[in-house]
Amino acid sequence: MTCEDYERRMERAGRAAADAGLAGLIVTPGPDLTWLCGYRPTAVTERLTALVIEPGRRSRLLVPVLEQPDAERSTGAGALEVSGWADGADPYAEVAKWVHPQRRYGVSDSTWAMHLLGFQRSLPGSAYAALSEGLPMLRAVKDAHEVARLAAAGAAADATYEEIVRLPFGGRRECDVAADLARLLREHGHSQVDFTIVGSGPNGANPHHEAGERVIEEGDMVVLDFGGLKDGYGSDTTRTVHVGQPGAEERKVHDIVREAQQAAFEAVRPGVACQDVDRVARKVIKAAGYGEYFIHRTGHGIGVTTHEPPYLVEGEHLTLVPGMCFSIEPGIYLPGRFGVRIEDIVTCTESGGRRLNETGRELAVVR
Repeated sequence: MTCEDYERRMERAGRAAADAGLAGLIVTPGPDLTWLCGYRPTAVTERLTALVIEPGRRSRLLVPVLEQPDAERSTGAGALEVSGWADGADPYAEVAKWVHPQRRYGVSDSTWAMHLLGFQRSLPGSAYAALSEGLPMLRAVKDAHEVARLAAAGAAADATYEEIVRLPFGGRRECDVAADLARLLREHGHSQVDFTIVGSGPNGANPHHEAGERVIEEGDMVVLDFGGLKDGYGSDTTRTVHVGQPGAEERKVHDIVREAQQAAFEAVRPGVACQDVDRVARKVIKAAGYGEYFIHRTGHGIGVTTHEPPYLVEGEHLTLVPGMCFSIEPGIYLPGRFGVRIEDIVTCTESGGRRLNETGRELAVVR
């Protein structure tokens, strides 16, 4: 990424804000700030850092004066006016000088309540909208560079899976397998591990089970869901394995989920509403008699965070466009017994979907 890349992003964000009826954006530390201007504070504290973007104007970044040298060295600094504020000053009053006191601004979802209240105090006539609501498409459509990074993160997660299934499961605790997943993700280039779900036996019926002390046994289904960030972009994949040879119902349920996942993948193409991809997966599972056991949305967007718009869920009328990247992850969860989930990251192209995870989706047998 170059300074010019970040400048184009900020200009595009300003135009998008205007199109959405917003006067501009006020962005505090978090994924939006890093994505827009390339600056990531080394520590996020109560001291205000704020990027102000308005259409047709040079973007401005306000930082604590002790952090100003770092901000001025960031990749996008050349496209910004960087200012510092000293302890004892009122940073919200400084931001108030830059914006219109009676207009509506988009604010990053990660903005702390104390900062939003500070803006409102200094700008009592202003109004605010969360970026995920006011500009849900801001980061949703990836360029070729971003898709390439997501593909590299997906390949690293795939390599992690290929290694984990060669390790023993039976007789080990879930947390031991989770530690192996985290280690392998880092060995394959991840700088940050966000989650390593290992749900064995009945724990697999909890989609977000936190790996614990349960000892994995022969005959267990085990849901493996793991991911994080590599070179600033996310991975997220799920495979379900079985310790020893699975029974007939376990194979049946896994086959249903695999069919649902494949059907949803085949539904991906430009112009299709996000909710329609969810409906395709849900239709397969419902027709097989397990509809009540599919208890979450079919997918979520991914980029500089592992969860972001778009969301593949009933009621989401946004349509897919080339460059969108998202998970497809249907599942069936049988309380007290076992769960099955299969997840790939997929990008929408002009001709349909392209998977960014390529490990086998069959029910793998582990020892």
